[in-house]
Amino acid sequence: MLKQIEAVAIAGIGQTEFSKHSGRSELSLAAESVKNALDDAGLTVADVDGLVTYTIDSNEEVDLVRTMGMGDISFFSRVPFGGAGAVGTIAHACAAIRAGVANVVVVWRAMNERSENRFGQIDTTRGRTVGGGGTSDMSWAFDMGAYTPMAWQALNAKVYMDRFGVTNEDFGRVVVEQRRYAATNPNAHFYQRPVTLEEHQDSPWIVEPVLRKFDCCQESDGGVAVVLTSLERARDLRQPPVAVVAAQGGGNGSQIATNHYAEDLSVMSEAFVTARHLFAMADITPVDIQVAQLYDAYSCSVLYQLEAFGFCGVGEAADFVRDGHLAIDGRLPTNTHGGLIGEAYIHGLNSLTEGVRQARGKAVNQVFNVQNVLVASGWSAAILSRDQ
Repeated sequence: MLKQIEAVAIAGIGQTEFSKHSGRSELSLAAESVKNALDDAGLTVADVDGLVTYTIDSNEEVDLVRTMGMGDISFFSRVPFGGAGAVGTIAHACAAIRAGVANVVVVWRAMNERSENRFGQIDTTRGRTVGGGGTSDMSWAFDMGAYTPMAWQALNAKVYMDRFGVTNEDFGRVVVEQRRYAATNPNAHFYQRPVTLEEHQDSPWIVEPVLRKFDCCQESDGGVAVVLTSLERARDLRQPPVAVVAAQGGGNGSQIATNHYAEDLSVMSEAFVTARHLFAMADITPVDIQVAQLYDAYSCSVLYQLEAFGFCGVGEAADFVRDGHLAIDGRLPTNTHGGLIGEAYIHGLNSLTEGVRQARGKAVNQVFNVQNVLVASGWSAAILSRDQ
């Protein structure tokens, strides 16, 4: 019988190269990222007894176990909502460790989302987007011409823009800041390639007048993994442990990262629910957060989450960004690896590993004196803290 644990920590992180054509299977990418995360922690596959992932993924847990030669696994879990549930995996892993169901839990995501299964493309033979796993109910939108996630996002974003007087140029300021971070990150697709607001405004429309090409995340191949265990055990391992102070996931009738049935389409209602529970669990406030990694499949999502997590009032995010608060010397440096727009789109999990690097004090664009990091993917979020 495993003992119950109070404090949980992230002990290791790992990734593959991020590319546009990996030239190998998604299972191979998963195995490499998990091995790298275990090596980072100073653990082996024999130590792993729990696995957590999330939907819209082609890698079966049993295949990963066999490929890596893992032993007895006592806990499996899979979180809904695709990338919007990315950080919810941490909540599941923490629950398993705290309950004594598992000692060492690996979270992973591996995908050939550029060279193989492009999420932005539709499969008309199935009436859903490529990847499945929670997108089938969006088929109602196809007859209306809303074939892709970009179109689904734009429906809500247009309501937000009309209500608060926000323009695509406001979204562009998010992109400019994130591309500035990406330009100094050797792992980023846009390494050494910053963009100006003028260049953003010259990029072609994807859904006019809401989203331009530069507002959309990367289509990427690659893998990312995270290893969690008790804080007590993590303190004896290879890396400085990063405590998971709180982790929360939730939803209220949404489909993947879009909810067209919410009472108010101008806010990300699920993120407000997540934020309320998260900060209550952590017993801290947004003032105590020094850096944030916010899910940015589309630039507009960053504005929604700034408001939902309390860094500014509803409708005030455009001004918050315009005033420079996302910059390295701003109030809330955000997506310091370049985000999914600037670094790579590994379905949101690469933003979690950036949060860990910031808490460790080892990020490329390191924020000064970090104690607490918010990592959010809209429907789920976690607060990570430097171990005292």
